[in-house]
Parts: sequence; structure tokens; C-alpha cells
Amino acid sequence: MTTVVHRFLPELAGVREWPSAYLRDTAERIRGVTKWRLGCEVFGLVWVLLLDLLPGWLSDQHPSGMALVGMVVLFTALYLLRLTFPATTLLVALLVVFGADNGGITLMVVVAYAAGYRIVSWQRALLTAVVGLALHMLQWEGGVPGLSGFLGSFVMLTVYGMVVALPFLVGRYIAQRNALVAALQEREERMRRERAMLTRQVRLRERNRIAQDMHDSLGHRLSLISVHAGALALDGELGEKQREAVQVLRSAALTGMEELRGVIGVLRRDDPPEEDLARRTVEAIDELVDGARRAGVRVSLVRGGQPCPLPSKVSHAAYRVAQEGLTNANKHAPGASVQVTVKYEPDALVVEVRNNPPRAGFVVGGPGVGLIGLGERVRVAGGLLHVGPLPAGGFRIAAVLPYEDTTVAEEPDDSDEVRVAESAMGRSSVRKWAGVGSIIAAGLVVLVVVGGYTWIGIQPVTNVVQKSFYDSVYLGQPESEVRAHLKSGGTAASIGDLRDKSAPEPPGSVCEYRLSDQQTYTSGGQLVLRFCFAGGKVVEKNSHVQRI
Repeated sequence: MTTVVHRFLPELAGVREWPSAYLRDTAERIRGVTKWRLGCEVFGLVWVLLLDLLPGWLSDQHPSGMALVGMVVLFTALYLLRLTFPATTLLVALLVVFGADNGGITLMVVVAYAAGYRIVSWQRALLTAVVGLALHMLQWEGGVPGLSGFLGSFVMLTVYGMVVALPFLVGRYIAQRNALVAALQEREERMRRERAMLTRQVRLRERNRIAQDMHDSLGHRLSLISVHAGALALDGELGEKQREAVQVLRSAALTGMEELRGVIGVLRRDDPPEEDLARRTVEAIDELVDGARRAGVRVSLVRGGQPCPLPSKVSHAAYRVAQEGLTNANKHAPGASVQVTVKYEPDALVVEVRNNPPRAGFVVGGPGVGLIGLGERVRVAGGLLHVGPLPAGGFRIAAVLPYEDTTVAEEPDDSDEVRVAESAMGRSSVRKWAGVGSIIAAGLVVLVVVGGYTWIGIQPVTNVVQKSFYDSVYLGQPESEVRAHLKSGGTAASIGDLRDKSAPEPPGSVCEYRLSDQQTYTSGGQLVLRFCFAGGKVVEKNSHVQRI
């Protein structure tokens, strides 16, 4: 039970700290807004209001007075909220735009694009699109009763596909493309850093090799010269001049050795200083975790088992595991909760650092040299290191270290770093295919819409009446003659209810509505013909243009 409570403590702390963290993140984003970005947002908002409300070129009805002020405030709020709550704003905009007669098509396109661009998880994006389609279907059934059947359903899906789904998919594709470009740029930068580091390491290694060779060969020979010169100076058979020459030779040899030590010191000047192993021990992990908390990381420390004395290299390796785990979590999963575990098992020390997946998704990037160095340090200490993603999301670094000095384990052929690199490449491939999938889905939406309307356009319309017959009908003509001609025209469904926006029918009459066979694009709609009967005779014939 205690383990379960400790496991959930970081999540509960994250829930409590979410409002303050969100406010800090929002304030940071506002401070980072440039004048160019602010100008683009204002420009976009002005165009949304002009196209939808003022004067509303894309709207059939134009609000005025307080209704106009309210719509301006509502549209402005939705336009701004799309930057922080894209999914919620998309669903609210669907209710507002398709539930009112005051336009909003431009706003809907902008909000849908922002939702596709800013929603990171594909599961959440898919759920948002499905819920949005359900809301659109409910709004359509209640707001457009004239369209029914297959044609009505197809028009409904067309509106959703062109106004919501298509901008959503385009935004998602652009977001994926930008993520891939950023990942490639980061990868190139990391490779440049690694090449520079390898170059420096090779240079230092060559300097150390040269220094060692000089120390072993030349230093040894100079030492021999000095020793032999000193022994020769003690020979009593040497004259004063010979003894003086030997002293000069011995002095030159000693001077050469001093200069050699100086040269070796210059060659080794770039060597990194030795670490303070006394301060970086397993007991210092508490101080390491406290420092991470002060830096804003949501981290918890769990200790277990009975502590026991450890060799210095084992204790230092345990500290480095915790240090590298916190560094990786802060770099690749910012904002996620982290748990550090130090447990003294009966046969080994276990040090583990695991982090939950961040809200914004993993930062794209492969393994650096830190994990490679950590694996080597754990191996030298006689332990084993495991690095990899967790099944439920997140990341884990764990080391099993012995309690006593052991022989160094053999270097593995297939290291954990290679597997981490393969998993990172797998995630990059998923992102790449997700971007391709978005643009393919957008193309399918356009193809279905164009193909569907092409198919509808070539279907024969059978419920039409010739304009010449309409002109030949006269008031008082027997109803049977007119109805016989109308029945031969068929009863195929038309776009909308033909009675909509027609003049009031004569009292006590029964009217029949038919489409005219003469339709023009300049009429602004479809021409509807009406025949009204009463007492077995035609009492009225009328026509009107119905906007689609």
C-alpha cells in the first residue's frame, strides 16, 4: 500500500500545481510574443470579423446593435482561446457557428486549422474530430430540416469536410512537418557537437600518447645519461678539464629532463580535472533531488532497505545514475513528474529514475553521450544498466550495482544506447508517417467531395416541369388535366423543401410544387413552380426562386 501511495504522490502533486504552472507558462508565452506575431494575430482577427460579421460578406444575416457587439466579443474570445485550448475551442465554435445564422465560416476554418496544428497527441486529435462530427450532425438535423436522405447526409458531410476536417488535417500536416524539420535541425546540431567532442577527445588522447612516449623513452635515456655522467665525474683518473666537461654534460641532462617535464605538462593542460568522488556518493542523492526541486522539477525520492557501506566507485556510479536520469527527464520530458528510487536489496543496490510522459509530448532527440558514459561507469563498477521507454509511456533508467568490488563486466555488443537510438528512430518514423497520413486524409476529403458532387451533377432530375407547360396552364383549367401531366414527371427528391420561402397558399386550396426545367446560375437559386387546386379546378399558378 505504501508503494502505491508513493507512486501516486507525484501525480497528485502535479494536479495541485497545474493551475500555477499553467499561469506561469502562459505568462512566459505572452512575454515571448514578438511584434510581428502580434501584428499577424490582429490582422487575422480583423479579417475574421470582416468576413463573418462586419459587414459579413460570407453571412446571410447581419446582426446589429447589442447582438453585433456580443457576436464580436464571442468571436474574438474564440479566436484567442484557440491558442491555448484548441480542442475545446473547436467544439464550442462548432456549436456557435452551425447553431446560429450569423455566419462564422471564416472563424470555423481558422479554429479548425489551429486545433489540427496545436493538438499534439493523435489520439486526442482523433477524439476531437469524432466528437466535432457528432455535434455537427446534431446541429444539422435541428437547423436544416429541408435536406434529408442521401443528399442531405452528403451535403452535411461536405460542409464538415471542407470547413472543419480539411483545415484540421492541413494544420496537423504542417505541425508534423515543422516537428520533423526541428528534429532534423536538432540532430544536425547534435552531430556537430559530437564531432567536435570526438575531435577534442582524439586530440587529447594523441597528446597523452605522445607525452607518455616521451616520458617512457626520452626521459629514460636522459636519466641514464645523467646517472652515467654522475658516475664518470667520480672517476679519479679524470683531469680537471675532463671533470668539468662531465659536469656540463650532467647539467645538460638534468636541464633536458626539466624541460621534458614542462613539455609534458603543456601537452596535458587540457585534461579534465579529477572529480571530487567524496562529494558525489549515494548519500548525496538527497542533495541532488533537493536541487532539482528548487529548479522547478516535480521529483520525489523513495529509499528502501538497510543502508550498508559501499565501495567508492559503486557509490559514485549510483550518484551518476540519479544525476543523469534527472538531466534526461528535464531535457526530454519537461514538466513531467520524476521518481528517484534508491533501494538496498539483499544482494545488490538498485538505483532507478523514471519519469511520466509530459503533457506536450516527448521532445524529439536521440541518446547523447551522457548515457554512453553512464553505461561505461556502471560497467566499470561491476553493475548492469537498463535504459528504455516504459510500456505506459515515460522513460526509465535503472542500474543494479554490487556491494563489493568485482571484476569489470565485458563490454556488451548490443548496448542499451543502441536500443534507445532505435526506439527514438521508431518514434521519428511514426511522426513521419503521421504527417503523410494527414495530407493523404486531406486529399481524400477533397476527392470525395469533388467526386460526390460530380456524381450528383450527372444524375437525371425527374421531378421537373417544362416551362412551356407552366405557361400553358390557365386559371379554371380542370385539375385532372394538370395532375396527369404532373404525375408523369416523377417524384424524385430535390434539394430542400420546395415550399420554403414561397408565398402563402390560397385558403382552402391544395398546392403542388415542382422544379422548372429552366435553371440558370444567375438566378441565385432554383426556380420552383406552384400549382394550386380548389373545387376541381386550377385556382392559382405561381413561381418563386428558392435560394439553396
